[in-house]
Amino acid sequence: MNTKSYFLSLFLFISVVSNAQLKATVKCDDFTVDILTGKVNDLKADFTLETIKAKFPCYTTAEREDTSSKCGGGVFFKDKDLLFYTGRDYIQIGEKFKGKLSLPIMGANRNSFFKTLGNPKIKDESWDAFQMQYGTLVLHYNKANKVRLIQISTLATEALNLCE
Repeated sequence: MNTKSYFLSLFLFISVVSNAQLKATVKCDDFTVDILTGKVNDLKADFTLETIKAKFPCYTTAEREDTSSKCGGGVFFKDKDLLFYTGRDYIQIGEKFKGKLSLPIMGANRNSFFKTLGNPKIKDESWDAFQMQYGTLVLHYNKANKVRLIQISTLATEALNLCE
């Protein structure tokens, strides 16, 4: 091996090794969803993509709000079953949500919300939409009429545009 080849190989090896740095795991505060105020740890559904990413850097994926995005963009915590659809101003909480709910409604019976939420503004076969001070709360039910999905929006029911 000639000297030039040796030094070139050595340089490439050092540059590769120098870029292999240790990186700490990104952690977030525990997620707490306040059903009555429509917030997740003080963040509302109409906050920007950048604000959510800065507050919760542990997101699994993020999608810009542009015409190529399927659902208007968002910040997604798929490992925690929590999705922020920033382009459509709503938060979606699934059955496998890893966090706290201010009201224990996940898995609760459909007919048990009147005392807390009142009558739904819109009622369908598999979901109810409740008018809230912040906008709309949509509860989706499974075949046993138990809550399987929660959607919190800053928009009124007439303006909702949920992702299918």
